[in-house]
Amino acid sequence: MINIEQKTYTTQDGNTIIVLTPAGRLDITTAWQFRLKLQECISKVSPHIVTDLSQVNFIDSSGLTSLVAGMRDADKVKGSFRICNIHPEAKLVFEVTMVDTVFEIFETQEEALEGVPRSVSS
Repeated sequence: MINIEQKTYTTQDGNTIIVLTPAGRLDITTAWQFRLKLQECISKVSPHIVTDLSQVNFIDSSGLTSLVAGMRDADKVKGSFRICNIHPEAKLVFEVTMVDTVFEIFETQEEALEGVPRSVSS
């Protein structure tokens, strides 16, 4: 079982952003739970997701797959998918597999929240 903290933020123009912070290992035993959480949030709450990986000290290919799937789900509904605070031990996996070039990755949660697209007001 993976513990996933969920917080909701609203931007100045009314966009809702969900910040998910999984804790522990994001691997073959827990990735499916995280994937379900992403699907649920994107379909029921908001297409704008920020995943904070500061509490994930281990990630394997299953964990990476769940992140890619979340990004695709958000893209399908014109949302956004950002990753921030990658734990140093997990960062190596992102770099070795080169998925760090696939995702929008931010150093801090604040930067990731600022990067969410604004609605165009006329």
